Amino acid sequence: MVSDLEGGARLRSLARRRHELASLYATAKSLTALGELDEVLRSIVRHAHDLIRTDFAYLSLVGPDGRLSVRASEGTVSAPFLAACIPADVGLGGKILTSRSPHWVRDYSATTVIEHDPDFDRLVTAEGLVALLGVPLVIRGEAVGALFTADRCERSFQADEIALLRAFADHAAVALDNARLYEASRTALHELRTAYRKIEEHMAVVERAQAMHEALTGVVLSGGTPDDVTQLLADQLGGRVTLLDSGDGALVRGESASSPCGAATESGLAEAVENARRSGRCTTSVDDMGVARSVASIQAGDSHLGALVWSRKAADGAPDDMDSRTLERATHILGLLILKERAVAEASERSSGELLTELMVGGPGIGPAQRARTRARNIDVERLDLVLVADSPALSPTALSRHLHDIARDLGGLAGEHLGRATMVLPSADDDHTVEHVHRRLRRTLGGPVAVIAERVVRHDWSRAFSLADRCGTVMRAIGHTDLGATTGRYALYAMIFDTERVCELDRFISDSIGPLLDYDRRRGTDLVDTLSAYYVHRANVAATARALFVHVNTLLKRLDRADTVLGLDWRRENDLELQLGLRLHQLRVITNATP
Repeated sequence: MVSDLEGGARLRSLARRRHELASLYATAKSLTALGELDEVLRSIVRHAHDLIRTDFAYLSLVGPDGRLSVRASEGTVSAPFLAACIPADVGLGGKILTSRSPHWVRDYSATTVIEHDPDFDRLVTAEGLVALLGVPLVIRGEAVGALFTADRCERSFQADEIALLRAFADHAAVALDNARLYEASRTALHELRTAYRKIEEHMAVVERAQAMHEALTGVVLSGGTPDDVTQLLADQLGGRVTLLDSGDGALVRGESASSPCGAATESGLAEAVENARRSGRCTTSVDDMGVARSVASIQAGDSHLGALVWSRKAADGAPDDMDSRTLERATHILGLLILKERAVAEASERSSGELLTELMVGGPGIGPAQRARTRARNIDVERLDLVLVADSPALSPTALSRHLHDIARDLGGLAGEHLGRATMVLPSADDDHTVEHVHRRLRRTLGGPVAVIAERVVRHDWSRAFSLADRCGTVMRAIGHTDLGATTGRYALYAMIFDTERVCELDRFISDSIGPLLDYDRRRGTDLVDTLSAYYVHRANVAATARALFVHVNTLLKRLDRADTVLGLDWRRENDLELQLGLRLHQLRVITNATP
């Protein structure tokens, strides 16, 4: 007969066993759910702590570095214990991993059956760990970690506790494997989605580049200009796109309406263009104003035709490769357009120059062929009644003629180089206004001094007008007028009197005629030259001259007497034409070179 005491103990053991099995089943069921790896590890430790009912439990995994580190714990009180990391071949964990079987010790610090790690032993003391049971976590035959349960007092672990923890560890290993697989799947899915997004982004970039290429091609096929290409780039890329000429001067600017660019500095632009030219690729930099600048050189063989500069706010980000290649492709198209425009312009200039030469050498009069050729250029040859000759100290006549072609094209005239002079014939209703307009435009374009002299054409005799304009231009330069636009009226008399091939005669004539007066005024601080000039302007009228000079008549007479003494001749009674010419030339010489 079994006593009542023994029967009660058996019933309690049976109830505890049912509770453990039910808990193990519930735990195993919950661990099969997919989740984050760290979440699964915490769940494993929490269920182990609840089932075995020791003071604390923890789980360690073998890392890529071969060390065993704590990944989750329940019931621990020492924060450094959670950071424990020891070699995988020492301590109780090393023994468990090597044998892939459970092991326990009554007193961890005192036991001699394991190889101790000094760092971990210090953590054991701080945590108060004494009795320790551990079972391996085995996945597909490999021990990947261990599950531990511990008490803070000496004790032995019973076979049923070891079996329960081991059964739990087997379920936990499956959950851990599932979590790893789930994490790997999520990582693979994320990488796949990222790759797909990149493919979509790449396809979008490719489609945008294709659309840009088609748009650029359409501009060329429709007869578009570099201005159209530049504006198209600005609309598509955003910011500002500037087309530079071969001298780094801005020819065309295109501005995006949707994403305007801040003010960019010109600092370092020449260097950036040179870097792009040498490399043959688009180069990008950021200036002091926070404006990003991408530069691509426009080349035709070894010839540098200019550059494209794309400016935008640096905060908008760096350009992608497709944007840079778009800019580079655009330079090829612009190179072709620039060469085409040059060829057309050179043909037009050549035709204009040839027509101008025909008029000069074929006149006076207009032949049928000349009339037909000018009509073909939409020019009314009957109205070409002003010949202009231009001269610049900075440009050759050939180079200056190219600028005259632009003006002639706008004003319905012809331009070219004739007898070594930059020459143009224009229709003109107001000669003074026309020559001043041409001078202002040339000076604005050149950024330096330029002299333009004009003579009206009579009875279609362009050659005679050119000859006089050329001679007057020589006189004009000889007396120092190098930056103005004027008609031949003020110079024609002197151009006829003096040999323009020997301009030094002008200096000699002035010296011979009024040199003594100039020397006297210079030494004494007097105004004899101005006095005599006013005297002749007022036709030798003493009273009128005195009023013009704001002096008394007696003062004027004394000055005239002093002039007699200085000149040493009776200039008021003898032929004084030479003296008048000398005084007039001197007045012309001291006039400033500013445009009248």
